[in-house]
Amino acid sequence: MAIVSLLDDTLFLIFIILLLGSIVGQLSIKGLNLGASGVLLVAMFFGHFGYEISPVVQNLGLSLFIVAVGLQAGPRFFRMMKSSGIIFGIIGFMVVAIASVTTIIVSKLFNLSAPLSIGLMTGALTSTPGLAAALDATNDPIASVGYGIAYPFGVIAVVIFVQLLPRILKVDLEKDLKRTVGPVRHKGSPQSMMIRIENEAMDKKTIKELKLDRNNSVVISKVVRGDRSFLGRNDTVLLMGDELIAVGYPDDLKRLKDEVGTEVLQKVEYKDNLSLKRIVVDSQDLIGKNLREIKLRANYGVNVTSMERGGFEFNQSATWRFERGDVLTVVGSERRLKEVEKLFGSKQLTETHVHILSLSLILLIGILVGMLPIYIPGLGSMTLGLAGGPLFIAILIGHFGKVGPIQARYYQPSNRVIRDLGLVLFLAGAGTTAGSGLVEVVLIEGIGLIIGGALITIIPIFLGFLLAKKIFKLSIIHSLGALCGGMTSTPGLGACNNLIDSEDPAIAYAAAYPFALIFVAISAQLLALIL
Repeated sequence: MAIVSLLDDTLFLIFIILLLGSIVGQLSIKGLNLGASGVLLVAMFFGHFGYEISPVVQNLGLSLFIVAVGLQAGPRFFRMMKSSGIIFGIIGFMVVAIASVTTIIVSKLFNLSAPLSIGLMTGALTSTPGLAAALDATNDPIASVGYGIAYPFGVIAVVIFVQLLPRILKVDLEKDLKRTVGPVRHKGSPQSMMIRIENEAMDKKTIKELKLDRNNSVVISKVVRGDRSFLGRNDTVLLMGDELIAVGYPDDLKRLKDEVGTEVLQKVEYKDNLSLKRIVVDSQDLIGKNLREIKLRANYGVNVTSMERGGFEFNQSATWRFERGDVLTVVGSERRLKEVEKLFGSKQLTETHVHILSLSLILLIGILVGMLPIYIPGLGSMTLGLAGGPLFIAILIGHFGKVGPIQARYYQPSNRVIRDLGLVLFLAGAGTTAGSGLVEVVLIEGIGLIIGGALITIIPIFLGFLLAKKIFKLSIIHSLGALCGGMTSTPGLGACNNLIDSEDPAIAYAAAYPFALIFVAISAQLLALIL
């Protein structure tokens, strides 16, 4: 009786749900678990018995979660739109579009309500931001019931598809990846190669005249002439017999070697006044900027050969926007490297935590934008709401990194704390609200609810894969990675990574994911008007 009375206290109820939900979410069967959605299921259980968490807590969690997701997706979203990675974005969009059309058909076929149908779609796509948008657009907690029913099937179906497809097709994924031309050409980590200039056409040309454009990963870090070396700059004039120390991905290095001369396999003795140093990005003034903006080579006389983020190493890109914690591999003289280290070093240690002023401003602006009516011909007016408004503003500000007093780049673990805390608070509130009607909905709708959720999961999986493989001619591993991104399935990506020792699945997933994330939220709003 004492425990029952304690459950009437909102704060106690919240933490009981979070505790039990975390335990349920961590239970693993064949490597699969519900993760944060365990909180939703436990909350629905408590909601069924009449317990309820204040909508204020739910909306607070929703706001924090959505903003964290937007800040995480922002830098990648616009960068992918300007590159060949847009192909993966299109696949992510098409997977959501197919799921939306399937949802309309399922809704009419089984006579399901709009909130329930949209909830099924967000569960099938394992998209919690989509559920947030669905609840905001329909203002009906039944959407959470649909999400809770379809979510487990959505997780399992993608993992099974990823694991079984290569076996059914009996294909060697490594060979298929090598022979298939796709938007991700580079595999593995950057490598270095020493190349001797033997092509007379290269004599007295500058490095700039080699036309190492933005689609080429190679950076010429040093030029060795005789017994000395110097930094490779755009205006450096090359002579016959010079040896170039180039850094890039294997295919691009081979292409440069074939064009200018031969690879030097024997170690060359020379006086090296250049050093290599790994420098961590920590200065708030540089967060959100890129190499092109700070003119590192021109102003400091150094070369950045590679960048590391989140444990993955990439070739340098002039348009890569810095996030705190990025690790740059820099080549230059000792004096220059010390200057660069000071440039990227921390100026204010207090900036390592979450910037409350910025977070508050992003939320306030996002909420105001979410209230603005948007008229859609033939459908009426809609608003971006509490989910869409903050998501849109967070993506926009996340792209620039810093807008006026708003600082949108934190250490990645800090952003993860905001995201995870917001997510569990939102799921706890949404679950208790939905739980009160769970049994009634299942009894009324019956088997149609299960079949509908299955269809909304299976059809986008098969059609999305065929689109990637047959229309865009991607490799199987790229197709599966993009499919996991389109279905917003992190467990699916985990299964995909186990198929091949390559970062290609993660690159395809990372390119498709932000597009799918945004379009699921938009689709939920549109379906609320259509159904």
